Amino acid sequence: MPEPVFLSGDCVALRPIEEDDLEFLQQHVNDPQVWRAIGRSKPLNRVQERAFFEDVVCSEESIQLLIVAESTPVGTVGLKSIDWPSNRAELGYWIAPDHWRSGYASDAVERVVAYAFDQLGLHRIAARVFAFNEPSRRLLESIGFTQEGVHRDVEFIDGEYQDAYWYGLLEDEWRSETD
Repeated sequence: MPEPVFLSGDCVALRPIEEDDLEFLQQHVNDPQVWRAIGRSKPLNRVQERAFFEDVVCSEESIQLLIVAESTPVGTVGLKSIDWPSNRAELGYWIAPDHWRSGYASDAVERVVAYAFDQLGLHRIAARVFAFNEPSRRLLESIGFTQEGVHRDVEFIDGEYQDAYWYGLLEDEWRSETD
């Protein structure tokens, strides 16, 4: 039986990540096209994926959701490093490569951003994207995020150092975009 939907989008549903999803997560986070884009350079085994589930997914400083399209898991989206006193968090997401260019990431990110501002009362959302990930940069900019800076040579991926672009979105900026 499918897990209950937490947020509904135009083409995706977002639901809590459950233990039964760990195999899907481990399989796709170890896909070179995914781990490269999210800045990982080491494989993740079952024990490490379970630790991620217990330490991050089940944490009060994180909201992690499974992106589901037509009952099929296609990726994740979430808010991490939630700083409740400052009302800010960092956005993160990935989509399995077989489902790229389908609008799933845009729909999921838009839903989570709206939830963060409307329901959680956040004031600021940050996001980090590697310089080589142009589609993700365009996605963030299309929702209203502004590039705020660059961390030069911040991660070693595929045998070379990569720059990370930091983006930010303030609640009032987002509201002016959606009004």
